[in-house]
Amino acid sequence: MSLISKERLIIFTRYPKTGSTKTRLIPLLGAEGAANLQRKMTEHILLRMKGLTASNGVTIEIRYDGGNEEMMKQWLGSEFEYALQGGGDIGERMQQAFEDAFKSGAATVVIIGTDIPDLTAVDITKAFATLKQKKMVLGPAKDGGYYLIGLQKNAFSPAIGDLFAGIKWGEHDVLKKTLNISKQLGLNYSLLKEMDDVDRPEDISIWERSQILGHRDVTSSGISVIIPALNEALHIADTMANIGHGNNTEIIVVDGGSIDDTVSIARQFGATVIEGFPPRSRQMNQGADAASNKILLFLHADTRLPENFDRYILRAVYQPGVVAGAFELRIDSSVPSLRFIERMANWRSRCLNLPYGDQAIFMLSKVFHQMGGFPNIPIMEDFELIRRLRKKGNVVTLHQPAITSPRRWLNHGILKITLIHQLIVVSYFMGISPDTIARRYRRDKGIPGKDP
Repeated sequence: MSLISKERLIIFTRYPKTGSTKTRLIPLLGAEGAANLQRKMTEHILLRMKGLTASNGVTIEIRYDGGNEEMMKQWLGSEFEYALQGGGDIGERMQQAFEDAFKSGAATVVIIGTDIPDLTAVDITKAFATLKQKKMVLGPAKDGGYYLIGLQKNAFSPAIGDLFAGIKWGEHDVLKKTLNISKQLGLNYSLLKEMDDVDRPEDISIWERSQILGHRDVTSSGISVIIPALNEALHIADTMANIGHGNNTEIIVVDGGSIDDTVSIARQFGATVIEGFPPRSRQMNQGADAASNKILLFLHADTRLPENFDRYILRAVYQPGVVAGAFELRIDSSVPSLRFIERMANWRSRCLNLPYGDQAIFMLSKVFHQMGGFPNIPIMEDFELIRRLRKKGNVVTLHQPAITSPRRWLNHGILKITLIHQLIVVSYFMGISPDTIARRYRRDKGIPGKDP
């Protein structure tokens, strides 16, 4: 375990396995929908808390149930500490988490779950500030429990387990009993503001409201161009120069850890740069969360948009029945066999309503968030989102071309890459996991660890 700071935030969550997470919501959302909500709520909280590490020096540990550490890192990234929650009820698991953190050198520890969508980094900062004066801080939940508990190490004389003893978790008097116990133990405390949690079918509107409020400041006609990038210094300048200025467009580059000049080039072109982490699906979701415009355009870092792209998008996205769109594919090469690739891709895009990410997919922000964003998988994220969108309405392909780099075909062989792409689609339809497909893709292309 890495060196711990004096302030430690521990986040309790579960690996989003279908059928074993958010089980109370399965009757409403279905097993897959409930697991997807668990995934989105965890990512939502982590995105909000991530700034604490840079601005406040707080270390973040994720205590998980289900899955394993490798699966958790693939899902949420390797920048956090990870530990199993362990056995016992929630009180015993929190006791173990506090004891482990204090033994590691933390002076104050705060534990939260992922069920409170309105919780922010400001609330966590306030909790740690409170622990400079009080032995304990609690965040009351409206259902009678609490969404946050923080303890001060040096002021805690009784056994930590005494605080959680004799409580029936999940009942409506958990907070009341905890406060009574704290008085008996001589723990002075402070309460944060009361918040709603999301645990039962009747609570789902709380999550939906938080997502609407989180995106209520979008402008009426602007476009947010979101570019996921990783070591794209050779291409991103042309891509951004082609976007231009003066068309009510903002550019958001979500960098996945580049070691070249990608970030500095993006900033030179006036882009907002967000420090993200792969896979590409997560980067694009991060960019969408930061977007301030009503229309989202997801653009690969090696793809150039057509002139006046904003006009075409505005005209298309407000047509009745249209939920999303993309541009025609053009590959920036004179190699004849690539013309065949273009024709096949554009046929698929128009006849099957299945454009891919290198065609610059666009849609209204509210539609994107209603669909839950890109699924957090390492490959086929654009394909899966478009499949979901087709059930909601029409996905159009505009006649104007987005011009993409031929590098993947020319670097690895046109026939080889074409066959690999077809095998990916077939494997996905056969139910092979995206993680397995991505590993095979990287192996076949000889690109260790790089997003396809």
